[in-house]
Amino acid sequence: MKMTFASADTERTVLYVSNSPDKKLADFLAASAWHAVHAKSTASAERMIERDNIKVGLVELPQDCTSQQLSALASCMRRPETNWVAQIAPGQADDELVSRFILDYCFDFVTRPWLNERLVFALGHAHGLSALRQAPATPEPSLGRHGMVGQCEAMQQLYRRIDKCGATEAPVFVAGESGTGKELTARAIHERSPRAGRPFVAINCAAIPPSLLQAELFGHERGAFTGALQRKIGRIESAHEGTLFLDEIGDMPHECQAVLLRFLQEGTIERLGGNGPIHVNVRVISATHVDLDKAVEEGRFRADLYHRLCVLRLVEPPLRERGGDIKLLANYALSMYKQDGARKLRGLSSDAIVAMSNYAWPGNVRELINCVRRAVVMSEGRFINASDLGLPETDNGPAVTLAEIRSKAEKDAIEHALQRHGYKLSEAAAELGISRATLYRLMHADRLHAEPSGGRASSAGAEGDSDADGDRERRAPTLMSASA
Repeated sequence: MKMTFASADTERTVLYVSNSPDKKLADFLAASAWHAVHAKSTASAERMIERDNIKVGLVELPQDCTSQQLSALASCMRRPETNWVAQIAPGQADDELVSRFILDYCFDFVTRPWLNERLVFALGHAHGLSALRQAPATPEPSLGRHGMVGQCEAMQQLYRRIDKCGATEAPVFVAGESGTGKELTARAIHERSPRAGRPFVAINCAAIPPSLLQAELFGHERGAFTGALQRKIGRIESAHEGTLFLDEIGDMPHECQAVLLRFLQEGTIERLGGNGPIHVNVRVISATHVDLDKAVEEGRFRADLYHRLCVLRLVEPPLRERGGDIKLLANYALSMYKQDGARKLRGLSSDAIVAMSNYAWPGNVRELINCVRRAVVMSEGRFINASDLGLPETDNGPAVTLAEIRSKAEKDAIEHALQRHGYKLSEAAAELGISRATLYRLMHADRLHAEPSGGRASSAGAEGDSDADGDRERRAPTLMSASA
């Protein structure tokens, strides 16, 4: 049932949810230039929000509302595009259930009698906020390229290299820790190559038992082994004229590496139980979290296969080295999963961002997305805070000022320069790009002796007097005592 109070299309619309229409409220809203529609049930309200794109809602809470009634109302108030104002009776906000409901789902609330300027202000404020959300003053920044999220310099470099790899047919090896998005990179290379539109076939070499891996890769003929009731096309053959992505190649059994090498060299395969070679045109992209250089040294991975796979090499940056991308990824994950929670979330609190920035993320992007998704479900407020994330506490040690960092670096540079030049001060000063007098001054400021402990101290004047005779060798500088 609709209550229409004005015909002008330019007037604002408010969805009024209550058990029965209120004529006095209807007249008041019409006089205040609001176009009102009434919904008796939450199901009806949801349909109106979706159909008419309503941005402001007004909900009347029953005098003695139960948790079941509040849960039913919450079902249509979780939608982030609508700002809700609650109507309550005097003293009703003292009820813990009502106050929690208002905090979690409502933009504002008004108390009876509500036919006054307070209601007009609340509705106008809610409408203004929704207008800002609808039409941002500036375009939102790009989340990244190639279907990835990230704007840091390491990711920008990765994007450029993906473009370069897409323009060639050479095999690509993608290195990186687990959870950094190696398959996304492989798909991005495929989509920007001449093979785009052709099959992209991925196989996880660590997820298939060694006894079955060859059959998965190369296929088999009927009767090739017990249980082979019909011919099966392998993954390599399925990727003909497309791209084959070999994930976790570092975990491939040694006996399978030889047959894969043969395919890479000759471009042909032979199904298990078959009697002839089959030519296959496939571009190979491989990836692993394993250090293949070390695996080759230890004999766990064939060097010749490694060189065949690693013609072009890309490295996925770990999340802990991506700086501001952590906040970008967290907000992206929140936008994907915020509907999973029982409450209408507004975002991430500042302490949650700090906690995520200080965490090392051993599971990288995969771990961060799962962490935010879990926090959406477990959060009890309008914002996800640090405790909702469940991250272990990190001890970053005492804070260090920039001046302290510079002082230590200066002292280390002086010590290392003196050691490299046999403690000849003139040569050390020349390497540091300063005069010998400046070096004396810095050594004094950094509380350094001109020779090691146990040796005879020499003064700046003694060194200056020896200028005609050349520099004398100095021993390693040492820290002066506090009493010096």
